[in-house]
Amino acid sequence: MNDMSQRPRSGQGRSLLPTPEQRERLRRKRTLKDNISRYGIGAAGIGVVIALGMIFVYLFSEVMPLFKSAQVSTQQAYAIPGVEGGESLEHLIIDRYDTLGASFTGTGRITFFDLDGGAWRSSFEMPRPDGATRSAFATAFATTGAFAYGYDNGTISLGRVDYAITYPDNLRHIEPELKFPFGEEPLTLDEAGRAIRVLGLQVSDRGTYAAAELEDGTLMVTSFDRRENIMTGEVSVERTTAELPGFDGRAHQILMDNRFRHLYVSDNDGYIHHYDIGNLRDPDYRGALRVTDNGYVSYMTLLNGTVSLIAGTSDGQVRQYFPVRDDQNQHDLTHIRDFAPYAAPITHIEAEYGRRGFLVGDAIGNLGIHHATAGADVFDAPMTEGPLKRIAISPVNSMALFADENHQLQVASVSNRHPDISLSSLWQRVWYEGSSEPRFVWQSSAGGDEFESKMSLVPLTLGTLKAAFYAMLFATPLALMGAIYTAYFMSPKLRGKVKPTIEVMEALPTVILGFLAGLWLAPFVENRLPAVFSILILMPIAMLVFAYLWSRLPERLRTWVPDGWEAVLLIPIIIFVGWACVTASPYVEIMFFDGSMRQWLTDNGFTYDQRNALVVGIAMGFAVIPTIFSIAEDAVFNVPKHLTQGSLALGATRWQTVVGVVLPTASIGMFSAVMMGFGRAVGETMIVLMATGNSPIMNFNIFEGMRTLSANIAVELTESAVGSSHFRVLFLAALVLLGMTFLVNTLAEIIRQRLRKRYGNL
Repeated sequence: MNDMSQRPRSGQGRSLLPTPEQRERLRRKRTLKDNISRYGIGAAGIGVVIALGMIFVYLFSEVMPLFKSAQVSTQQAYAIPGVEGGESLEHLIIDRYDTLGASFTGTGRITFFDLDGGAWRSSFEMPRPDGATRSAFATAFATTGAFAYGYDNGTISLGRVDYAITYPDNLRHIEPELKFPFGEEPLTLDEAGRAIRVLGLQVSDRGTYAAAELEDGTLMVTSFDRRENIMTGEVSVERTTAELPGFDGRAHQILMDNRFRHLYVSDNDGYIHHYDIGNLRDPDYRGALRVTDNGYVSYMTLLNGTVSLIAGTSDGQVRQYFPVRDDQNQHDLTHIRDFAPYAAPITHIEAEYGRRGFLVGDAIGNLGIHHATAGADVFDAPMTEGPLKRIAISPVNSMALFADENHQLQVASVSNRHPDISLSSLWQRVWYEGSSEPRFVWQSSAGGDEFESKMSLVPLTLGTLKAAFYAMLFATPLALMGAIYTAYFMSPKLRGKVKPTIEVMEALPTVILGFLAGLWLAPFVENRLPAVFSILILMPIAMLVFAYLWSRLPERLRTWVPDGWEAVLLIPIIIFVGWACVTASPYVEIMFFDGSMRQWLTDNGFTYDQRNALVVGIAMGFAVIPTIFSIAEDAVFNVPKHLTQGSLALGATRWQTVVGVVLPTASIGMFSAVMMGFGRAVGETMIVLMATGNSPIMNFNIFEGMRTLSANIAVELTESAVGSSHFRVLFLAALVLLGMTFLVNTLAEIIRQRLRKRYGNL
């Protein structure tokens, strides 16, 4: 018995505490876990920062080439092929493959040569009437390849340069050709046979026009129309001639646009004379515009599209003009902008083929490259020791020829990828061709090569802020008020049903919301405009009236509804008010808006688009509400109970407690919720893409649409050529969007930290 009592019980004699070795192992495990967590979280945070930084770096790498200066590098220099001692050089051209060049002399010789080394390829002589002397030369815009020689008997010879391309042995071979659109016989410009002193030419699919100042000062313009008899094959030329009103002085140069509406004549007194030749039977003199007070217009040219006129003067000024429509629907030549002045008279201006850029040479050999739309001076450097007499640029803007007064030719490579983009064209008003004043416009593409790209980011940035503003205007009050009521006043059981339901809304794909907004909500709002505004006004009033009536009911009736379930009683009120507003909408329109509120808005100067900011505000607000509600509700619900209970114990009502205790304490989280919602609204793509109409307009009219940065990137990035100006500007838009979000989040964090310092001790 004693042995039994002295025997140790099961487990007795074994220590329940870990041994020192076990404690050491546990300590090492905890230390390892702590280190893994510490360094893992730190590495993840650093990785996020690095990833964000790499995004910025990548966007910058795509954007920086936009602002790179042009470069011109001379590769070869030799005597101009085909130009002999006493001959004058009238014109230079380069083919689109940067293989061949051509020189045009005053004697009518056109010589083609290899750019690499200057070896002669072929030569042509323009036909000339017997006994006539060449007295003038003119070219149409470079893309046409057309040119003309004028003679002292009132006739002209019209030619066009073309290239035949073959591929023998799989190698490209370019053979230059000289064609005669109206035949080799010279065309009569003046029946009286007076000598042509100054000649102007323009060719387009609308026809061929030639203008001239004759030896006696007469100005005349003639249109040539080629007619071919399909039965006999005979070709005839019909001509229409008009004499233009004269002016004091003599013409220096004549230009026409390719629509044959405007004709410009520069004189030796510093004026450009403007004629409207849209009706050759009755041409109109639109007046003279003084370009310089200290000299004359030494050279002028038309840019791509033949709308803008660039004039260079003998005192080194370079200015842009184009016709602007006035109040009487008439076009007047208007001074648009100036470019960097030169130290010597302008000797030549050559327009680029496919954009609004141009090259300028002066009398001391300086070369400048400019772009009209961007208002940019992208290059300036000396190229020749003497006057820079002639310039040629290739159709792809990669090669250039520079000829001096000694008939020496420089062949140079040109790197000038994005001259059409500048800070002023992106962020300031630009006076575009066809506009009556400078404007902010986004229009990146069109159907023709003559289109002037308009890439102002201001309408897109404003559209982004507009969409976010109306979305937040709709979502913020609903989300914050709902969060306060749900977290503080609603019963726990009802809160357990409401909060998950609202959070599930965030899982709805935005493409579905955009689809519903564009195809259902937009037409509904358009057809029920009075209902929309009635709901916005009457719904809060109905809720307040119901709350007042509820507070006046006897206590025994109000106790039938459990505390925190009062909001359920509002459901039939909300449904009834919504139904009543929609049902009464047609009658309201008939009574107050002559049957159509949309037409009434239009008649009173308010533009109404079906897909507008109102629709976007509702749809995107619906998408933003869950984000704001969820964060704000957590912030309110997590306010320490001892604060609210202390306030109530001191005699404050529940609303006084909310205003004085809960809101200041939860303000940090509520502010973060609003900023998160704003970031969501700024970056939203699919809803604004499908429900706005994507019109890049400049206003905050709630009845008009907008185009946002994100939607514009989604629409146009797939259509842009990789590496083009359009492509890189879209990346710049992405950088601006990222910068906006980063700036907003930074400001939000600063404000949040200040709020934390102020209310952190509560």
